[in-house]
Amino acid sequence: MLVAGCARPETPPAVAEPVAASTFNATDVAWLQLLIPMTEQALVLIESVPEHTANPQVIQLATAMNGEHREQLTRLRALLGRAGVPETDIHDGHDIPGIVTPDDLLILTKTRDATFDRLFAEHVGDYLRQSVLVAKGEQDSGADRETKAFAQTMSQARTGELTRLGAR
Repeated sequence: MLVAGCARPETPPAVAEPVAASTFNATDVAWLQLLIPMTEQALVLIESVPEHTANPQVIQLATAMNGEHREQLTRLRALLGRAGVPETDIHDGHDIPGIVTPDDLLILTKTRDATFDRLFAEHVGDYLRQSVLVAKGEQDSGADRETKAFAQTMSQARTGELTRLGAR
């Protein structure tokens, strides 16, 4: 007499391969999704500097920031890709602290020299301060080790830029 479940199958049952769990949590993804458009918009302003001022200190700072922030943007996008999240600007149209808005850019395109320098310092300062603030949130609450480490590195770099911005 056969008892159900007592007979041993001839071949072992198929075992599903474990799926690698993501190391990213919601904080990691949210930070990346915020920093990408913040950095993109700031770069539009940073790249416009030579057209609006002759101040060599502002031009030098913007040139350095342009290269650094382009590299950071590439890294942010790579991390978002590694998280498996498509790059979409979920913050489009939002007036979030630290984001240089299209309206800000429109005003800045109409200014020159000392007025531009002042507005540049104001907007870039807001962007850098907000970047440092949200990087702290990522360091405190993120889960992905690489993303948290990058948040710390970026925070240190942007804190240094704030210092240079104030020293100009």
